[in-house]
Order: sequence, then C-alpha cells, then structure tokens
Amino acid sequence: MTIEDFIHSLQTYTSPAVCNPWRDYDRTCDLGPQAPEIRRHQLQEYLAQRIGQARYLFVAEAAGYQGCRFTGIAITCERMLLDAHKQVTSAMVLGHAGQRTSRPDSPYMTSRPQRDHGMNEPTDTYVWGAILDNGLNPRDVLLWNIFPFHPHKDSPFSNRTPTDEELSAGLAYTRQLLALCQQPLRIGAIGRKAAETLQSAGIDAIATRHPANGGAGLFRKQFAELIKTV
Repeated sequence: MTIEDFIHSLQTYTSPAVCNPWRDYDRTCDLGPQAPEIRRHQLQEYLAQRIGQARYLFVAEAAGYQGCRFTGIAITCERMLLDAHKQVTSAMVLGHAGQRTSRPDSPYMTSRPQRDHGMNEPTDTYVWGAILDNGLNPRDVLLWNIFPFHPHKDSPFSNRTPTDEELSAGLAYTRQLLALCQQPLRIGAIGRKAAETLQSAGIDAIATRHPANGGAGLFRKQFAELIKTV
C-alpha cells in the first residue's frame, strides 16, 4: 500500500452524522468544492514527511470541527497551517504554508478570530506544545485519530463521541497506517476511548490523559515519560 492508496481508502468511508474531510463538501462551511482535494493533498504531504522517519504515533479519539475537519491532518488546526498560531508554524507541519478550507462567512462561524485567522483547536495546541516542549523533531511524530473522521451532532460545528461501531470501523484505518509505516513506532493513546480501542485490538499502546477538561498537566507529564522510553 502507498500513501495514495491509503488516502483513497479513507475517501471511501461514508456514514450518517459523520463528515469525511477527504471526501465531503458542505457549502455552508467549506470554502469551495475543492476543499476535500486540498485536505487530501495536505494529508499526503504530512504523511510523506513522516512515513519511514517517525518514531512515535499518538492516537486521539476522532477528528474535531476545529481541527482535522478543515485541515485533513489529525490533531492539527488551520491556524498552524496559516502561520497564525502562537507556537506552531506551517514549516513544522508541512514545510510550507498550508491552505484554509473553512468558509470565513459560514453562518456557523460566530468567532471573529476564526473568521479572520481560521479554526483553532485547544487540544491540538496541547499536543503540539508537548511535542515542541520535549524537543522532538515534528517529523519524528505521527498524529492520528482512532476514528479519523468527524462525528457531529445536528450542527457541522459540533463534536460527538464516536459510537463503538465507528471506533471499530476507524481501527481498520489505524491498522492500514501502521502497515504503511513499517518501522517500529512507540504508540501513545490520547484519552480513554483511543486507549481502550487500541489495547482491545492487541495494539501495544501507552494510555495518556486527554488534555481537555483539566487534564493538560497530567497529559504533559505522561507524554514526557512516554518519549523517555524510546
């Protein structure tokens, strides 16, 4: 399997109340019909710079509307790709500036900073902050979601917990990614759902606290401990 094959496999997934960032276009919140293609290209570049090099794989639960939904890259938000983030630059992610795919005048977008600078996701900031604070080369770290797609409620600007069936479906893509990498990876699971799904599938993963809802301090500590084992 190649990176292109993997992304094509991702494109085939469809399910109710789920946005597939690499397939789906929503005129109410996407910049244009080319948005899925942009996200596919950004994921392809991101993976190409890490497959064969990465030593760590960190897996969170699912794509969120403030992050991967509009970048196509797990645990990475638009401001990072647009050089509008305080800590993370596009050079760290892609080696050059990325493209915005969220629609600034979307009726769902109520924040002026989001309209002006793109979407921003706090969890993405915590995870990338841990990468940089521990002196890691960003290309030594591969980020992913156990359910790589965006599960939402009634509004496309909402998140929901993936169902057990969705987590099971997403696991197949994680296995494909691991097969694509081939090199041994130290795997960290961000949050309980990711940890339980990986471990129940027999994939050796170290659980870390999700940084949201007061878990940032423990997450940083566990992240630092995990990378010391490599």
